Amino acid sequence: MIATRDGFGEELVRLGKTNERIVVVSADLEDATRAEYFKKAYPDRFFSMGIAEQDMVGTAAGLSLMGFIPFINSFAVFLTNRAYDMLRMDLCYNNCNVKVICSHAGLTVGEDGASAQCLEDLALMRVLPNMVVICPVDTIEAQKATRAIAEAEGPMYLRTSRAPLPVLTKESDPFKIGKANVLREGKDVTIIGCGTMVSEGLQAAEVLQKEKISARVVNMHTIKPVDEDMVVRCAKETGAIVSAEEHQVNGGLGSAIAEVLVKNCPVPMEMVAVRDTFGESGSPQELLKAYHLKDVDIVEAAKKAIKRKRK
Repeated sequence: MIATRDGFGEELVRLGKTNERIVVVSADLEDATRAEYFKKAYPDRFFSMGIAEQDMVGTAAGLSLMGFIPFINSFAVFLTNRAYDMLRMDLCYNNCNVKVICSHAGLTVGEDGASAQCLEDLALMRVLPNMVVICPVDTIEAQKATRAIAEAEGPMYLRTSRAPLPVLTKESDPFKIGKANVLREGKDVTIIGCGTMVSEGLQAAEVLQKEKISARVVNMHTIKPVDEDMVVRCAKETGAIVSAEEHQVNGGLGSAIAEVLVKNCPVPMEMVAVRDTFGESGSPQELLKAYHLKDVDIVEAAKKAIKRKRK
């Protein structure tokens, strides 16, 4: 059980050793995002803006235009909300090569409560032209995603977790931006999740198996560009889809999947997500249960989708 923010921080240090163009610009939360690992290793390439997310984005845009590869970081709720205009105009409009790293997203921020639990970030980032959106499933995949975004050109958003997550992948597993991975095969329904919810999907598949229901589980680590080929293939082969995300039901992974289905292969679909409400203070597991983001909720959604398929 390791938080994906740790995988990001460790990989960034390794990348900094071989690529001197990488710099980090921070807004006073580098300890929480794990960008402080880079600060300690390469203090001459670390720039603190204080509590000024807008200035951080603008500074990073300028650095990118001078040939650097800036990584900016903060809590998801602060960076995607307070600095949205700068993300839109400074980074995306100019297609700047800036990497946006946001930790503390979703309900699993836990006891910090609603003001710190960003449940809108995937939707906000997904609608921005030129922005790539990634939500890794575990610390190993967070390392791979960090490498991938450092090598790719353009603005990219990486969502990392505060809460420890199960390690579900291996270093040898493939990772490519925009290409989802099947973690479990199945023929009756497909569960497509990202981040925290993938492990809940795998647990749900185990429960469904005991009831003679075969569930495929897909790790959709890239929300934009979403893997359309994978979505269509799963729709055709299993005939029913369940999306699972630690995010508002509107605008995130589920919406991205639904957009693909309605154009290419309409099948019954259910969405497991936060239902248009704010969070509250509590432990991560208490909150996932309270807001119906547990394996039992995915099981119920899968049965609904299958029942609709059979009508």
